Amino acid sequence: MSKVLVTGGAGYIGSILVPDLLSDGHEVTVVDNFIYRQNSLAASFINPNLSVVVGDIRDTPLMTKLIASHEIIIPLAAIVGAPACNKDATAAESINLNAAKSIIDLTSKDQLVIMPTTNSSYGTTKPGEVSTEESPLNPISTYAIHKVEVEKHLLDKGNCVSFRLATVFGMSPRMRLDLLVNDMCYRALNDHSVVLFEADFVRNYVHVRDVSGVLRWAMTSPQTRGQVYNFGLSEANLSKRMLCEEIKKLSPGFTYLEAEFGKDPDQRNYIVSNSKIETAGYQFQINLQQGLTELLRGLPTLKNLTYGNV
Repeated sequence: MSKVLVTGGAGYIGSILVPDLLSDGHEVTVVDNFIYRQNSLAASFINPNLSVVVGDIRDTPLMTKLIASHEIIIPLAAIVGAPACNKDATAAESINLNAAKSIIDLTSKDQLVIMPTTNSSYGTTKPGEVSTEESPLNPISTYAIHKVEVEKHLLDKGNCVSFRLATVFGMSPRMRLDLLVNDMCYRALNDHSVVLFEADFVRNYVHVRDVSGVLRWAMTSPQTRGQVYNFGLSEANLSKRMLCEEIKKLSPGFTYLEAEFGKDPDQRNYIVSNSKIETAGYQFQINLQQGLTELLRGLPTLKNLTYGNV
């Protein structure tokens, strides 16, 4: 088994991934600043293969020491999404761009880096156009621009894999309600309605447990080295209106209105092909309906709005 360093391991994805890695038998070190006061790894501290460092990935001496003693690096620490990046542009640049590139620079050619990036790098495409890994990138938000630059830096390293994640959704011990699907389901349960702007804009979606699944799958899949993969559910290239209709099937009292004004800060509007990852052999575990059902079952237990980054 491997020694794995996960930055941001107490976050939305990390708090699913880290217990999975421990169950797989790996030795896992998490570095996280716990800025959101989360207790999402509480159930994992019983496992002697877990080490947690309370620290900041911008601390170069700390990261130099940690990276040197691990075989696989999974950088999750980031300010995720356009709204959160707009809220603190300085932190977004120092974490999402500078620190991310520094982590790559600190790794050797023998160390594997498995990094989630974003398919928001496709920006806005022409109607009917399908974005593959070979398509031109057109990042619009600062978040996407930084991710594109980091991905290029990563691929120059060689021993790496980049997953251009679709919009992630689903329940997690470090829940986030500011992600689109999670937010829509929360509103369906609590407000019973939502106002949509740019309702025809299409995104791709993927469950958080499949993100954990593919990151772990890549660890033992040498054919992925040096590759970029779109990662989302092929069934879930949906407009916001179509997403609302899927939620409405499971929550019949839910209604939505379409506003004439308002803009998505990320300006995501694209159809994504996920055939490359499917052909490579990854099998998705959770479909859209299963994930929506999970959210509608789980979200009533959340009684406040502290579960977000913005």
